[in-house]
Amino acid sequence: MISLKTAREIGIMRRANVIVAEVLEELKKSVAPGVTTLDLDAIAEEMTLKRSAIPAFKGYNVAGRIYPRCLCASVNNEIVHGIPSNRALREGDIIGLDYGVIYEGFYGDSAVTVGVGKISDEARRLMAVTEHSLYEAIQQLHEGKRLGDLGHRVQEIAEGAGYSVVRAFVGHGIGKRLHEEPPVPNYGEPDRGIRLKEGMVLAIEPMVNIGGYEVEILDDGWTAVTKDGSLAAHFEHSVAVTKNGPYILSQL
Repeated sequence: MISLKTAREIGIMRRANVIVAEVLEELKKSVAPGVTTLDLDAIAEEMTLKRSAIPAFKGYNVAGRIYPRCLCASVNNEIVHGIPSNRALREGDIIGLDYGVIYEGFYGDSAVTVGVGKISDEARRLMAVTEHSLYEAIQQLHEGKRLGDLGHRVQEIAEGAGYSVVRAFVGHGIGKRLHEEPPVPNYGEPDRGIRLKEGMVLAIEPMVNIGGYEVEILDDGWTAVTKDGSLAAHFEHSVAVTKNGPYILSQL
C-alpha cells in the first residue's frame, strides 16, 4: 500500500533529508586521492549523530544480510551498495555516495556521484547525463502524471546519450520505512503505471552505465557492479508530490 504523507510528516522528512544533504555536501568536499571510503563513512556517522539522527543503512537487514556501514560508497564500475573499506581513492576515480538517516521516525535518502581529482571527459559526461536524467524525472512529479512518465524520461535521456539504465535496482517510496511502495523504475513507458497523488514521497535514483545494464553482485553480498566492467553513475533525491508540484526534500 502506498503511504500518503501529511504536511506535518513531509516537514519532518524535509528535516531528515536536510541532514542527509549536509552530510553529502561535506563528503563531496572530503573526496580526494588517498582518502579511504572508510574515512568517508566515519565523517558521515559523526555528522549524523551530532544532529540527533541515526544512520539508516548501518545494520539494515535484507533477507538476513546485514549492511555493515553507514555509507554506500561505490567506486567506478560499482553501481550501488559499495561497502566502505580501507580502499584509498585514486586520481581519476568516480565515486557514488549514497546516504540515509532516520530522524524522528522518518527516513531521508539521497545520493550523488563525484569525481576524484581530475577525471576523464567520458566519466564527466556520464555523471552529467545521469544527474540531468534525475532532474528531468523530478519534473514529472505532478498530481495526475503516471509513474511510467518518470522512468521513461530517465531512459530516454540515458539511452539517447548512448548509455544504459540499470534494471536490477530501482527507486522507491520512502517514509517511516526506507523502502516503501511503490517501486520506481528508471525505465518504462509514458502514461503507464499508477497515477501520482499529493502526499506521495518517492526516492528517485537513476543508475546509468556506460556499457550494458547487466549487473553482478560481489562476494560480499552487497556490492553491485557492471557485468562488463564499465563505469556507472548514481544520483538520487527524495521528492514529495505536492499541490504545487515536486518538492525536493534532499536539496539544501
